[in-house]
Amino acid sequence: MIEKNVDVLLVGAGAMSSTLGALLNQLDPNLSMLMVEKLDKPAQESTSGWNNAGTGHAAYCELNYTSLKADGSMDTGKPETINPAFEVSLQFWSYLVNKEVLPEPNLFINTAPHVSFVWGEGNVDFLRKRYEAMHTHHLFKDMEYSEDPAVLAEWMPLIMEDRDPTQKVAATRIRYGTDVDFGQVARHIISDLETKDNFDLMLNHTVVDMHQREEGDWQVHLRHTLTDIQKIVRAKFVFLGGGGGALPLLQMAGIPEANGYGGFPVSGQWLVCHKPEIVEQHDSKVYGKASIGAPPMSVPHLDTRIIGGKKALLFGPFAGFTTKFLKTGSMFDLIKSVKPNNLVPMLSVARDNMDLTRYLIKEVKQSFDDRLDTLQLFYKNAKAEDWELSIAGQRVQIIKKDENKGGKLEFGTEVVSSADGSLVALLGASPGASTSVQTMVGVIEKSFAKEFAENDWAGRLKEMIPSYGERLDKDAALLHRVRKYTLSTLKLDDEYTS
Repeated sequence: MIEKNVDVLLVGAGAMSSTLGALLNQLDPNLSMLMVEKLDKPAQESTSGWNNAGTGHAAYCELNYTSLKADGSMDTGKPETINPAFEVSLQFWSYLVNKEVLPEPNLFINTAPHVSFVWGEGNVDFLRKRYEAMHTHHLFKDMEYSEDPAVLAEWMPLIMEDRDPTQKVAATRIRYGTDVDFGQVARHIISDLETKDNFDLMLNHTVVDMHQREEGDWQVHLRHTLTDIQKIVRAKFVFLGGGGGALPLLQMAGIPEANGYGGFPVSGQWLVCHKPEIVEQHDSKVYGKASIGAPPMSVPHLDTRIIGGKKALLFGPFAGFTTKFLKTGSMFDLIKSVKPNNLVPMLSVARDNMDLTRYLIKEVKQSFDDRLDTLQLFYKNAKAEDWELSIAGQRVQIIKKDENKGGKLEFGTEVVSSADGSLVALLGASPGASTSVQTMVGVIEKSFAKEFAENDWAGRLKEMIPSYGERLDKDAALLHRVRKYTLSTLKLDDEYTS
């Protein structure tokens, strides 16, 4: 066995670990870091362009981020939290572009207007209320709304083509929404980190055991997936950012803060079109309303996607159920994750979410023609020969303790940290990668509090993220300056003046 000592161990080579690695390297280039990935390339699971929505989640178009309150008013709390968090990512990416860590922006991020589209009187009323509640806030000042089919035909010609003229329709649009190839972001960051003397990347390695030593650091046992050779790593700080695989790793660590956490895996599929004459007619991300009982990752949307430099249209995702926690995982992942400390929460969630279970079973049973029928609700003239089915990535939704119900199912992301901050895991899914920078800044603030105090890390973060320490949701002038800087630097909207 080979023993290696590092300051930071990053488990998983995706959006979260790469973001954390980049931030730490910029804050202190002398930190020694090791990144461990079970596959033979970085960013092949949840971060892969084909395994996620590719939407820069800014809460512009995702209708599941808003809901009606009991009094009939619109709850916009979640959009007002998510939007500033995405702005933080845009700032850091702009900084990395200027530092030549990231390449020309169009190689990883492109403008794709974010559109919410609904039909039917009830849904139109909902969207109108959503618009009225949001566009008066400076975060969403540029949101447009229309019920005019002619205007909507300009925004999304494919979707409005041959649509019933008597159907009541409405849409909102933000012109500078984004399509993000998160896989490209992660790979470029990791490639830059690999040029540093104090950074190592171990591919084809998986964590088989870990424990915290009396000295406070972590002893982690790794196994090479091809040769079975084992190695031991000792790290002062461990980050578990392995997507769906983070939960088993957190359980392996044995920290009391992990007690009660479980996971509910959901799979997905896309319909994909590569036909140029169709692809070039659609340039936006159009989100609709999810079916009753559908998980948030199943909000239907017709997306322009640029993955690895190639443009395509994706529609979906269609939800499914699997017991795997990763696309390359094991069918026994779910069963192995059941522990005495999370049995009650998991049974409670199973009891209280039968509608979701039935919905997923129904989705699994769908044929290609069934999925095409759903697409045709969006794009009436879609033809079977122009589309193919693609398997999307796995998402493991969070199950946690609940005093009243015993357990509850959550669809966001959550950071779980040991009491001393020496080990951190990221659980959950959407908005995930889109808000990774703010999430990882929060991890650093807690786990590296001493370095913050002694080395002016707050000042360094302010250089990388101009809004750091301030509130974009409260300061309209600051938002304007930041947004103008990022939209220009990332070549998303040079004409922004709002």
